[in-house]
Amino acid sequence: MNRTNNAEMEFAVNHVPPSDDKYLSVMDVDTVRGALRFHRSFPEYEVTPLHHLKKMSNYLGIRGLYVKDESYRFGLNAFKVLGGSYAIASYIAKKSGMHVDDLPYDVLSSDEFIEKMGQTTFYTATDGNHGRGVAWSAHRLGQKAVVRMPHGSAETRRANIAKEGAEGSIEDLNYDDCVRLAAAQAKRDPNGVIIQDTAWRGYTDIPSWIMQGYGTLALEADRQLLADGVERPTHVIVQAGVGSLAGAVVGYFANKYKGNEPIMCVCEAGSAACLYRSAAKGTGQTVRVKGKLDTIMAGLACGEPNVIGWDILRNHARGLAACPDWMSAKGSRMYGVPLAGDPVVISGESGSVTMGFLASIMMFPRYQAIKEALELDENSQVLLISTEGNTDPMRFREIVWDGLYGVRHRGEEVIK
Repeated sequence: MNRTNNAEMEFAVNHVPPSDDKYLSVMDVDTVRGALRFHRSFPEYEVTPLHHLKKMSNYLGIRGLYVKDESYRFGLNAFKVLGGSYAIASYIAKKSGMHVDDLPYDVLSSDEFIEKMGQTTFYTATDGNHGRGVAWSAHRLGQKAVVRMPHGSAETRRANIAKEGAEGSIEDLNYDDCVRLAAAQAKRDPNGVIIQDTAWRGYTDIPSWIMQGYGTLALEADRQLLADGVERPTHVIVQAGVGSLAGAVVGYFANKYKGNEPIMCVCEAGSAACLYRSAAKGTGQTVRVKGKLDTIMAGLACGEPNVIGWDILRNHARGLAACPDWMSAKGSRMYGVPLAGDPVVISGESGSVTMGFLASIMMFPRYQAIKEALELDENSQVLLISTEGNTDPMRFREIVWDGLYGVRHRGEEVIK
């Protein structure tokens, strides 16, 4: 593997014609509060930290930099369990003719309820974190899980899924083809259900529930900012694979601050930037990215947009970026070796790209136009989400210890 990468970022200011915004209601604030109530019913539930990087914000020339650290989520080192658990609960609620509010953890996991409702096998495709979250949730709630992973997935991640009692395999397919494989296998299983955050025609309920589950982290972060004296973030920068997390976070803040939304921006892996390419096309139609989708950002290596997430983003995201791998690696190193006085944040490759993006556009003159398009300045209060911790230890050490994907910015003065 090439240990450096001088690829450039691509950025599109969002000029896509707005739609009727019919999917914004998926992330209604009251609905997100319901998801939070469900998550709070788990014994493992704790609010994940919101770190205020005061020294870094001063260095970058902004007023405040806040990072939601999802490496602490349910002991699973990533945020994805929020979506899988809430979608499983919502599916069981619909199947039983009940409301998810009436099915907290202690009810769903009880022997009496499981015997009455029987077991469902939840099939899914994953680059690691989503599958582990589905496997963990299924196991905790007395259900079953089958997980398919694309080529290049880390064996560590497959092993973590197996530890949760799920059947898991790494296939010689890319992520989107693994989704199709899992969906086909679920269809052949009389007790099978596909649980995926990629939405397509005729398959929107479960992706909507997954997004609502992700809303828990946005609601927590919003409350934590308020407690720290920030009435509303001026900017929210969020990463995207298929766009479910991005749509969930952007959708939550668009609902909460309707008429006075933060400026919101989406970062993708450059080799799998289906949302950026859809925005750059400018028509409203989605663009699929095919092939192997090679990137160190395994959790973002998705080439087909979630139609629900895309619809929210086309209406509410200011800009979308296709980020090279060095930008993610830079973010991991900056989080892991912070300025004196700031907390250490252990952020994996998919968790750190927004930090690398923000730092780059604030530090390097060639990104001045992007900085201006996003109106980032000394008054900005920026929210980032570190979506995963050290989920692939070997790769993490290569980045932080060995300088994998280090970049020299020759002939360019850093803005300080």
